[in-house]
Amino acid sequence: MAFERTFSGAPWESRVGYCRALRAGNLIYVTGTAPVDDDGNVIAPGDACAQARRCFRIIERALRDLHADLSCIVRTRMFVTDISRWQDFGRAHAEFFAAHPPCTTMVEVRRLIDPAMLIEVEADGVCEA
Repeated sequence: MAFERTFSGAPWESRVGYCRALRAGNLIYVTGTAPVDDDGNVIAPGDACAQARRCFRIIERALRDLHADLSCIVRTRMFVTDISRWQDFGRAHAEFFAAHPPCTTMVEVRRLIDPAMLIEVEADGVCEA
């Protein structure tokens, strides 16, 4: 089976050795996606909804690179540092997925790689081959 990969250009992709997303046939796996700009800086510190939106936009871009879109996503996982802000994270999720809701999980974690990050998102997709 052939694999197709896409990279966002984030500095830690090469340091850690991973890609933004990988397509294997009709399956797509999007790695943990943090709310950063193109230079790797955390965006919108303290704004849970804006950070979640940024994660979903990065995921959306990776899917386009792999000839897919958000309608292919069957599962998301949201790792958040403050579960009491679930409505803010959830509002952003609904903005991107209301038309084709995937299964999802939101779980609170102690911290992410940068203290300013409030959320990191993974996504899995099934698309036409």
